[in-house]
Amino acid sequence: MGDHGAVTSATQHPRTPDATLAAPAPRLIATDLDGTLLRDDKTVSARTIAALADAEAAGIEVFFVTGRPARWMDVVAAHTAGHGMAICANGAAVYDLHRGRRLLAAYPLDPRDALAVIAALRTAVPGTAFAVELTGGFAYEPDYPPYAPAPDAVVAPVEDLLDGGRRGQPVLKLLAKHPSIDPDVFLRTARAVAGEHAEITRSSPSALLEISGAGVSKATTLARCCADLGISAEEVVAFGDMPNDLAMLSWAGTSYAVANAHPDVLAATTHRTVANEEDGVARVIERILAAR
Repeated sequence: MGDHGAVTSATQHPRTPDATLAAPAPRLIATDLDGTLLRDDKTVSARTIAALADAEAAGIEVFFVTGRPARWMDVVAAHTAGHGMAICANGAAVYDLHRGRRLLAAYPLDPRDALAVIAALRTAVPGTAFAVELTGGFAYEPDYPPYAPAPDAVVAPVEDLLDGGRRGQPVLKLLAKHPSIDPDVFLRTARAVAGEHAEITRSSPSALLEISGAGVSKATTLARCCADLGISAEEVVAFGDMPNDLAMLSWAGTSYAVANAHPDVLAATTHRTVANEEDGVARVIERILAAR
C-alpha cells in the first residue's frame, strides 16, 4: 500500500446530522462492524445490505474497518456488492474479501514490543491473561477465556506463542484480558505503563485490550488505502462506536457515532445517527445517496 496521509487526533465539536450534506461529496464510506453496522445479534439487516449495495452502485467505495480478524469476516463478506475491502485487526491487516480473504498488506506488532507490554501489564495489573492473533490463526494462554470456541487454536504460554512472529508469521494483535477490572481503567493503566511500545485500545464491553504495533490504527491504514485510491480525508464518511474507532473518526472528514456509542466517541464525533439496532449507518447512507 502507498504512504499514508496525515492522521490527526483533533477532536471536532458535534454538529447536526444535516451538516453532512454541506461537506464534499463522499467517495468512501468507512464503517466499523460490531456495535455499529451489525445488529446486536451480529447480523446485517436487509436495510443495511440494500444501502451498502446502493452506495457501491453509485460509485462510493465501502470499507469495513474493524477490530475483527479476517476469520470473522464471513458475516459481511456475502454482502459486499463490489470490491469487498476490509481493514481488520484495528488496522494491522488489509484483506480482499472477494478473493478468498486474500491478505493485501500487514502492519504487524514486533514480538519484542509485545513482550514489553506483557511484562508491564503483568506487573501493573496482576491476573491479566494474553492471546495472540497471527496471520495464520489464533493462539492463547491456558488462563485466557476465548470469546468463542477455537478448536484449532494453539494453547501455550504467551512467550511461546510469540515465537510464531519471530519465525516469520506476523503478529497482527496481542489481546490482554482481565476478569474483573473496569475496562476504561484497564485501558488507561495499560497506556500509562506500556503505551510507548504499542498502540493500545479497546472495543469490547469487557476488560479486553487490543494491542497493535506502535502507530498502527484504523486511521493510519485507512489513510494508506485512501491515498492509493486518490481519496482525501474530506471525502470520507466514517462510522463507529468504541475507543478503537476514535482515530479513524477524527481523521475522516465526516464522522458519525451511533447512539449506542461509548461516551468518548460521542464526545469526539461531528455527527450522530440512531443506534445499530435501528440501522443508523444505513439511514445516513440513504440520505447521502438521496442528496447526490
